[in-house]
Amino acid sequence: MTVPLVVSDVSKIFVMHLRGSITIPVVRNVSFSLQAGQCTVLGGPSGVGKSSILKMIYGNYGCNNGQILVPREDAILDLVQASPREMLRLRRDVIGYVSQFLRAMPRVSALDVAAEGLLEQGESQEVARQKAGELLARLNLPEDLWQLPPATFSGGEQQRVNIARGFLTNHPILLLDEPTASLDAANRAVVIDLINEKKQQDVAMLGIFHDADVRDAIADQIINVSQFSTERKTLATTG
Repeated sequence: MTVPLVVSDVSKIFVMHLRGSITIPVVRNVSFSLQAGQCTVLGGPSGVGKSSILKMIYGNYGCNNGQILVPREDAILDLVQASPREMLRLRRDVIGYVSQFLRAMPRVSALDVAAEGLLEQGESQEVARQKAGELLARLNLPEDLWQLPPATFSGGEQQRVNIARGFLTNHPILLLDEPTASLDAANRAVVIDLINEKKQQDVAMLGIFHDADVRDAIADQIINVSQFSTERKTLATTG
């Protein structure tokens, strides 16, 4: 079976252009691969660069060095070199993402926010909204909230809409940035079930989970990001 994603010798440095081009090293020489049907967890203390790795894979952050390789049709695409248009296509078809924070258009209902990814993948509005409602119900979001914009929801309610949007789609790769952080025990259990179902569908997942019980329940391998972390100090550039 083809490996769905390979990260090879990736490094990230932030340059503070408004502070005299001070540089802040984040991670260096990050290398690992994902396997279809498994959930790989990025481990290590806060501040070592776990979220930065997810954001580089999703294209929110650029990489300073290395390659992020994804099989695409009859070729291998390096995400580090991908154009913005290619990244948008990959986000639609290949790489899904569940963030810690819900980002949605104002005045759009929770049901339509959850259905958004399925619509982008070509599903009909009727079917997408039906599936979205089924998953929101499974995540214990009251039906009387479905037609309301989620900007007014609590943090846990917003996160359930976020989870529904991310898990409804048919992406072969799914990135999970602390999806259970704002959830109670009952809904954390639902997310564990959803992850296990994605494994059965051969989805390759990469996630950050600070909840040890969730991490232990779903992790097939844990990568200690501390081994890739640079010394957290600012360095003034010269020349």
